[in-house]
Amino acid sequence: MHDALTVSPPSMLRLAAASLAGTAIEFYDFFVYGTAAALVLGPLFFPTFSPVAGTLAAFGTFGVGFVARPLGSILFGHFGDRRGRRPVLVASLLLTGASTVAVGCVPSYGSIGVAAPVLLLVLRFLQGLGLGGEWGGAVLLTAEHAPAGRRGLWSSFPQIGPAVGFLLANGVMLALSATLTDAQFAQWGWRVPFWAAGALALGGLWLRSSLVESPRFLEIDDHARVPLAEVVRDHWRLVLLTAGALSVGYAIFYAVTTWSLAYGTERLGVGRTEMLACIMAAVVVKGSLTPLVALLSDRYGRRPLCLLGCAAAALWMFPMVALLATGAPLLMFLGFLGALLAFVTMFAVLGAYLPELYEPRVRCTGAAVGYNLGGVLGGALTPIVATALAEHGGRVPWGVGAYLTGVALFSLGCFALLPETRPVRVAVPEPAIG
Repeated sequence: MHDALTVSPPSMLRLAAASLAGTAIEFYDFFVYGTAAALVLGPLFFPTFSPVAGTLAAFGTFGVGFVARPLGSILFGHFGDRRGRRPVLVASLLLTGASTVAVGCVPSYGSIGVAAPVLLLVLRFLQGLGLGGEWGGAVLLTAEHAPAGRRGLWSSFPQIGPAVGFLLANGVMLALSATLTDAQFAQWGWRVPFWAAGALALGGLWLRSSLVESPRFLEIDDHARVPLAEVVRDHWRLVLLTAGALSVGYAIFYAVTTWSLAYGTERLGVGRTEMLACIMAAVVVKGSLTPLVALLSDRYGRRPLCLLGCAAAALWMFPMVALLATGAPLLMFLGFLGALLAFVTMFAVLGAYLPELYEPRVRCTGAAVGYNLGGVLGGALTPIVATALAEHGGRVPWGVGAYLTGVALFSLGCFALLPETRPVRVAVPEPAIG
């Protein structure tokens, strides 16, 4: 039998670092599209639309990636539960990396007409398919190696990956935006981050080549023949609750990183550089705090922190949109920071929480499907809904605040119905004397 408690700290550190690097690369691929959708894809691929309609259409292709993510979690989750967690990490990284590079090569509408947005749609779907498999494989490989008393901490490393990927994607966009003219950026500059994904994917594959299979997977004697069927039959309520619970995290993150970027540049007249800098600074703080919050979950439990994060989100959404509407960099940063602190209080613990909710034989499918369905509810819809609501409001988009508050309260109810999973240390009684 293989015992996760025998895994040495140096080995755990190497494993966690490789998982972090992989998720960072894959989320870089995913986020760079969101930034491009907010800044440039509308005019280039939907030029016959009005500016607002073009942005909505670009966010529509952005949302397709979220729709594909549950399908990717089903596809890759099947192989993760049947063949192992490790092969999933390699296949998902290859798919996401190749489709991201291809996005950077798609000609604009002016060159090939309607084929341009169609190609964009297909490649975005493939991006989402790959990312849907990535999260489950990376988190499970780390969580199933980690000692029970520190599972929250070690499993938080893959959860840092999205922040690192976002910073990489937007750092490149920020550098290009600051050094190129608007014409150069629209003509070819926006493509550079997509081409860079190829080199990042190769680096990620090299890092993951030395990973070993999860000991918990190797212990399973009777693998599920059709994992999805078992999940639907035995865990459907759990999947729906986790999807609903996680929707607020996606809604917050993409409201801050995608919708607010478009709103600030198009409606408030704030420069691209200033908006990206405000958002990136808040994401740096969020990413830095992820291990600390996860460590707290090892001490106080996963569910209490999730409930606290949801409650904080519900209270902060109206102040956030009010601070955004000022257009002042410092105030916008404070609004984004408050939202992302609520976000990280929930999402830092998910690397341990979701795997602990599902039995090992269907864990890769169940955890990944619940996680990625939450992305459809919160991530795919939020930029579209928020853009439409802000278009019909005044300078302060109160409708967006109301929408995000409603999502937070919905998720709070779902988290309240989920159980606690943190392993309880059982005290061993001392032998009686006499």
